[in-house]
Amino acid sequence: MNDSSSFRDARVLITGGAGMIGSTIAHLLVEQGAEVIVLDAMLPAYGGNYFNLHNILDKIVIIEGDIRDQDQMKKWVDGVDYVFNLAAQVSYVDSNLDPLLDLDINCQGHLNLLMALSQFNRQAKAVFTSSRFVYGSIEYNPVDENHPFNCLSVYGIHKLAGEKYYRFFHDAHGLDTVSVRITNPYGPHQQMKHSKYGILNWFIRLALEGKPLTVFGEGLQKRDYVFVEDLARGIVNCALNPKTSGQVYNLGSGVGTPFIDMVHLIADIVPGTEVQHLPWPQDRYLVETGDFIADISKIREVTGWHPQIAIRQGIEKTVAFYQRYREKYWE
Repeated sequence: MNDSSSFRDARVLITGGAGMIGSTIAHLLVEQGAEVIVLDAMLPAYGGNYFNLHNILDKIVIIEGDIRDQDQMKKWVDGVDYVFNLAAQVSYVDSNLDPLLDLDINCQGHLNLLMALSQFNRQAKAVFTSSRFVYGSIEYNPVDENHPFNCLSVYGIHKLAGEKYYRFFHDAHGLDTVSVRITNPYGPHQQMKHSKYGILNWFIRLALEGKPLTVFGEGLQKRDYVFVEDLARGIVNCALNPKTSGQVYNLGSGVGTPFIDMVHLIADIVPGTEVQHLPWPQDRYLVETGDFIADISKIREVTGWHPQIAIRQGIEKTVAFYQRYREKYWE
């Protein structure tokens, strides 16, 4: 971290702060002496879980609220120094099935937040968490920030719209904003109730339950898996650095791991796990098949951040966490 003392006594709002990434940021900032306010709607299908914050409950303020609440948002942003915007509908599959809900949360919700900041708190630094899904169909790897936008999901379209909103309010209203495009996050504190979020975490659940891990085809497609603690540090570094204002950055590991290698790592760390190969389904629309590796040179050069947790170590940490706290995350 560039200058962790910058957060001492800072007032910080984390939307979606009871989820995996938001709660990890909350822990990091409490350690640095920040006054942390967690805002989360605690919608049943999503990742909000108060247990993610159980060991810092006496050091933070929790508000159960929704970024779609325009009137309350004006109160929540008033007087904060930083806003980390993690609140979202995060399933690209669900976005295609219910695009209006995705629009409501991922577009209108963030417009509410930006309008509140423009009216009541133009001094705050606001970080928006976008996604690699803005790139869609990949034309080359590693993918830099100038890659064309070939969105394949409503989720990707709305995340891209969110980036444009944040840049517009930076240019037109003078807000201090930055966006980060997250690759494939995994790690402790993610909801484990269904498979619509991170496949790596879901496979860890299957392995811990003694169920086989299914691989379509040879499983050679590469993904950029980033451990949540590395991700949180990268997001925080973007908030701290004044050079990031108005910019967008890829935020991943910068390493392409073949899907089959990820699966075998889980099987090795959870002994007795069976790996099954199946032919690709006829309907591949909801199944990604291409490679994705993020070029993270831009964020590294500007902030000095770089990932520290290799994928095997990250999976070991994640398995150990859910072995200990399984009952808090399983249905």
